[in-house]
Amino acid sequence: MAFKLLSKTALLGLALGAAVPNNNGFPMPNDQQKLQIAQQAGGLLPGGPAPKSLGPDSITAFQLIAFNELFETAYFSSLLHNITSDASGYQSGNKTELVKIFSTVLAQEQQHALAAVSTLEAVGAFAPQACQYQFPVSDLRAAVNLAETFTAVVLGALQGANVILGQDQQPGPVRIISSVIGQEGEQNGFYRVFLDQVPSESPFLTTVPAPFAWSALQAFVVPGSCPFPLSKIKLPILPPLAVNGGPIASVEPQDQTLSFVADVSGSEAAKACAGREGLFATYTTGQQLPISVAVTDVEWSADSVSFKAHFPFSEFVMQGFTHVALTTSNNFDSPDAVVQAALAGPGLIQASNRL
Repeated sequence: MAFKLLSKTALLGLALGAAVPNNNGFPMPNDQQKLQIAQQAGGLLPGGPAPKSLGPDSITAFQLIAFNELFETAYFSSLLHNITSDASGYQSGNKTELVKIFSTVLAQEQQHALAAVSTLEAVGAFAPQACQYQFPVSDLRAAVNLAETFTAVVLGALQGANVILGQDQQPGPVRIISSVIGQEGEQNGFYRVFLDQVPSESPFLTTVPAPFAWSALQAFVVPGSCPFPLSKIKLPILPPLAVNGGPIASVEPQDQTLSFVADVSGSEAAKACAGREGLFATYTTGQQLPISVAVTDVEWSADSVSFKAHFPFSEFVMQGFTHVALTTSNNFDSPDAVVQAALAGPGLIQASNRL
């Protein structure tokens, strides 16, 4: 199901100002409240010693993780509230089961957030606090679809976090992050079945460079609501890229032409490329090298650029989650290299694999 989200104004009209839950003391629970969260989550926080130091890239990785987990606690708290209160669009014949499932997921995301924040505090690094959030959904199916997609982004970003932590010789955090990857994968299998999709989307899940994950998260943050400058997290924020008119394009598993619009109002680098030829839509899917195709029908305005590009599903078997960026070059030797040439992104694409 594609989301009909065409503007920031429309986005701000949906679930504006959602916040992290605090009925159990989160995000600063006492010891008894930590035990209550663990009981709901099905497990305690990691028991090993926290690292005594982390390199700067590892710190940034944990800051991104903490920022994302705080967002997810707000998201699942809002979703759970809508289900339990029988809000319009969220009624379900499986209400009891869904309440149990999402109560558990919420507590597990709180555990993830607490673990990430405590790791940053242990090494004396800045730990993000919760912002206010906005969610472009208005019914249960759309909400689960969004959860499946941002979880796919998280699964891709955690791959990169493990690479950085491995380079930083941090086996303890690598083990913990690996356990979270498995746990988030369990979540996504359920979401996909709920959406009538095959639960395991592909043999190798799509990797997501940290700047792309960080940029994608900004769509859910109420502008100016964070109690800290976003520059505290040393990652660039790229202009957003809509696909087929919305933040997530749900497409058939076949070759096709996709339409794109990028909001470049805040990017002088992107505006400087107005009228430039030789631009590409660069797709990242699974563990393949980035796939670049020339864009067509390019139209620039003062604050945006629109274009079309071929989606080569058949040649590259692009099942499940793919992300795409508008780039100034092609022939990349790694997904991380795409970031340096990106003018906008990531656009998020889901190719269906129905049950």
